Amino acid sequence: MTWTPNDLPDLTGTTAVVTGANSGIGLETARTLTAHGASVTIACRNVSKGQQAAELIRGGVGGPSGGGPGVDVRVAELDLSSLASVRRFADSWQGPLNLLVNNAGVMAPRKWVATTDGFELQFGTNHLGHFALTGLMLTALKAASLPRVVTVASIAHHRGSADLLDGNPAQSYQPERAYGNSKLANLLFGAELQRRAVAHTSALTSTMAHPGVSATGLVTNPEGMGANPVVRVAAPWAMRVIFQSAAAGANPSLYAASAATPGSYTGPTWLRETRGPVGPARLSALAQDQELAARLWQVSEDLTGVEYRW
Repeated sequence: MTWTPNDLPDLTGTTAVVTGANSGIGLETARTLTAHGASVTIACRNVSKGQQAAELIRGGVGGPSGGGPGVDVRVAELDLSSLASVRRFADSWQGPLNLLVNNAGVMAPRKWVATTDGFELQFGTNHLGHFALTGLMLTALKAASLPRVVTVASIAHHRGSADLLDGNPAQSYQPERAYGNSKLANLLFGAELQRRAVAHTSALTSTMAHPGVSATGLVTNPEGMGANPVVRVAAPWAMRVIFQSAAAGANPSLYAASAATPGSYTGPTWLRETRGPVGPARLSALAQDQELAARLWQVSEDLTGVEYRW
């Protein structure tokens, strides 16, 4: 596929929320959407870092897209590891929402960590937080023309297993396996969201994407692999040499946000989907298990207390 971000249409009038857009792939996604005319809200836990990211976008710093006074980028507090924070964000939203990019995440903390609601951090943040956010924003999405939800997963979903329904319990916690489970949950959620939208004759489109292996702050995040001081010091240099850029990693998300067909999964197509041009990404057998997806949906409703009101 020869698609590039230059193929994005004029997005003037489009309202978008990108979670975790204060850095990395989320920042590049927000930067490119605003460059094509969208009004983008950076939804992140650290508002100060979000404001810095917004200033970078307005100034056209660090990327190919120009900035300027016409760029419409805003910042709002959203901590996906806290259901109370998710509800505050949704309650404060006004008007229609055309595009929700569920991008934020944490990867592989060395030890089991609980969210404020008592969930394992990766399952609670990467999956449950986004599940709740999407459900609570459903009214705003339905009020928009051709609304779309993009859920960012990972090639690590191939490490996930059916026991993801247990929510990564402390007694059997393994960092990489738990991360794989959370990313498998992302794909099961995205596919089930599309099926339920169709069943309820909703105009909403759900797509999924993954960035391949990209040089971002996810690896060095102190809540994840960055808790290891060796990783925190060595990773930035190694990633720049070995991996693709965050801008390249954002391309599948941007394609999923615009041109991808409903229910599709997009990623890089070279070197086992670690880099390269965008195209169809490979799903594990479990990621295609509709019964598992329906069970996860019910578990997620029970844990978050969020029901989707179509």
